[in-house]
Amino acid sequence: MDFVKLNIRGISYSQTQVGAYALILEEEFGGRKLPIIIGNFEAQAIAIALEKDLMPPRPLTHDLFVNFAKKLNVIIRSVTIYKLEDGIFYSNIVCEDKDGEVIELDSRTSDAIALAVRFNAAIYVLKSVMDRAGVQLEMLTEEEEETVQKALKEIEEELSETPQGPAEDLYSKFSIKELKSMMNKAVKSEDYERAAQIRDEIEKRQQDND
Repeated sequence: MDFVKLNIRGISYSQTQVGAYALILEEEFGGRKLPIIIGNFEAQAIAIALEKDLMPPRPLTHDLFVNFAKKLNVIIRSVTIYKLEDGIFYSNIVCEDKDGEVIELDSRTSDAIALAVRFNAAIYVLKSVMDRAGVQLEMLTEEEEETVQKALKEIEEELSETPQGPAEDLYSKFSIKELKSMMNKAVKSEDYERAAQIRDEIEKRQQDND
């Protein structure tokens, strides 16, 4: 199978989903971009790894995984995005243990990339997936470049700020029927953090009505 090597171009606001971001990957040789919608938590995890000077006070989930893997002499060699189905990208993490045995682990693409950055591992996409989902752009416009930088800055600020009000405030204007539909879409797109927030809002309203 033919794979195309990708580099991380940046993180931008999603124009299609509230509270989500678009991770922009770019083929190493060519102008095509591969945008992947990710949640806020995943965007933070990738942004922290990209910004070397940004150090959280305690290890985040991906940092804990890295520490755990290194203690067991396991390294990540690469990440491969091998399928696109119903708008979801499927990926494998290619690992190698201390004996040189290569192991492939199924992973959400956002998690795989968050770990790839931490291990300085290569990111590849199946050529047929890139041909199907890649966007031909020679370069980002100045406005788009500013949007990417603004998104990264906001993520950094969110990490350093005191947590704000409850997440359910974001969903207070929606009906329960709309919330259930949104929750199903979030689960389908593997945005489990958002799905949990919506579930909590639904449960809260149901309890208030009892």
